Amino acid sequence: MPLSTAQKQQVIDEYQTVKGDTGSPEVQIALLTTRITRLADHLKEHAHDVHSRRGLLSMIAKRRRLINFLKKVDDKRVKDILGKIGMKA
Repeated sequence: MPLSTAQKQQVIDEYQTVKGDTGSPEVQIALLTTRITRLADHLKEHAHDVHSRRGLLSMIAKRRRLINFLKKVDDKRVKDILGKIGMKA
C-alpha cells in the first residue's frame, strides 16, 4: 500500500516547515500517519493478513520514536503536529 507520488507530495506540502522540506520529523510523522490509516483500513477488510499487521505495528513504533525525538527537541512542535494529525498528546 505505498502512497502515490501525488498523495505523498500533498502531505509534504501540507506539513512542511519551510519550502522544500521533506525530512523534518513533522513531515515524516504525517507521512507515517497517512500510511498507517490506509493500512488500518486494509486490515479491517482483511483481518487475517498477519504480515501487513506486523508492518503496521512497525510503522506505529517508528512514528512513536519520531514523536519522542521531537518531544526532546521542542514540545510545542509536538503539540502542533499531533493536533494537526488528530492524535492526543
